[in-house]
Amino acid sequence: MKKYLNVLRKCPLFGGVEDDQLLRMLTCLGAKIISYRKHEAIFSEGEKALFLGIVLSGEVQIVRNDYYGNRSIMAHIDQAGIFGETYACAEMDSFPVDIIACEDSIVMLIDIYHITKTCHNACAFHSQLIFNLVKIVAEKNLIFHRKIIVTSGRTTREKLMVYLLTEAKEHASDTFEIPYDRQELADYLEVERSGLSAEISKLRREGVILADKNRFTILQER
Repeated sequence: MKKYLNVLRKCPLFGGVEDDQLLRMLTCLGAKIISYRKHEAIFSEGEKALFLGIVLSGEVQIVRNDYYGNRSIMAHIDQAGIFGETYACAEMDSFPVDIIACEDSIVMLIDIYHITKTCHNACAFHSQLIFNLVKIVAEKNLIFHRKIIVTSGRTTREKLMVYLLTEAKEHASDTFEIPYDRQELADYLEVERSGLSAEISKLRREGVILADKNRFTILQER
């Protein structure tokens, strides 16, 4: 566990917890560390939602596949980020999504029951942990709300520009990098890759944006 202490310090679940408390906490919570290969499922749709995960290394995506097999990326989680907590807290009988390692990754899994139920050791840190978890769930709801706003656009162009302008605002810069390649961006926006690529090319010709792989610059808003 000590090996990943620097990462865990950055995890919002453990905000306000001292290092010595953190190591004791992980033992109390029965935390376990598991490695996953690129494209391997950490949690699969239909699997009972019992755990939350923390990315210790690598990157993870939450992916939804509809009845016809169309893929939509719901969220991207980087190192020290948390996933699965909303579904586990809701005590869902099964995950409605797949949670996939999008590169070789190491994650920590914690049974949600060990967090939400009173600790038999009466650990002083437990109330802080629950407070942090409630805050994280609320923030994740805002992230999913943002995706709804982005994907509610009527055209590929509208969806793309809403997404890029939101990213520019969050980065406080007209130039920024996104965590998706072209196919992943298409999946996030819920559009066809060919149509997305055509729209990006058109916006470049019009002088609205610059685009180089996952790096974008907003030149003007149209």
